Amino acid sequence: MFRHVCIPVALSVCISAHAANPPFTLTSPEITDGGHLGPTQVFNGFGCSGVNHSPALTWSGVPAGTRSLALTVYDPDAPTGSGWWHWVVFNIPASATMLPAAIDAHGQGLPAGAIQSLTDFGQPGFGGACPPVGDKPHRYQFTLHALKTDKLDLPASSMPALVGFMIHANEIASTRFTAYYGR
Repeated sequence: MFRHVCIPVALSVCISAHAANPPFTLTSPEITDGGHLGPTQVFNGFGCSGVNHSPALTWSGVPAGTRSLALTVYDPDAPTGSGWWHWVVFNIPASATMLPAAIDAHGQGLPAGAIQSLTDFGQPGFGGACPPVGDKPHRYQFTLHALKTDKLDLPASSMPALVGFMIHANEIASTRFTAYYGR
């Protein structure tokens, strides 16, 4: 009889603990985890003819202690030896829960205070997918980082590797989804 009483009590404790700490998640209404990028998220240049718009993104379950957020979009399969940074946004307020689609290179649509740094295309803003013809589909990792600092003290002209270093030095947690694109 004692055994039957303990199981429901333990179960309710587990449920309560889970409800108090929802998972940190990043999603997009335009892209599914494991899905494919569409023409809207394809670069317009380098032989690609996409729209080059950033997707809408939403998140929830930001960990306690988060003081700001950063977003990166990275292709580890780019034939560079070091991958390719497609989008880097930092100093996103911890209170933000989404980014709208089609944020431009000037940051129109970003929350106040957020900064887009340079990408490997050499300019700020979202740079869409454009892998070499014939390559297997590349992975595009959309990662949201919860940071323990109010802001990264970096200018918009910072290179992605420097921003990445500062992100990882201040990271509490991260969440990611991956999409694919090949041509």
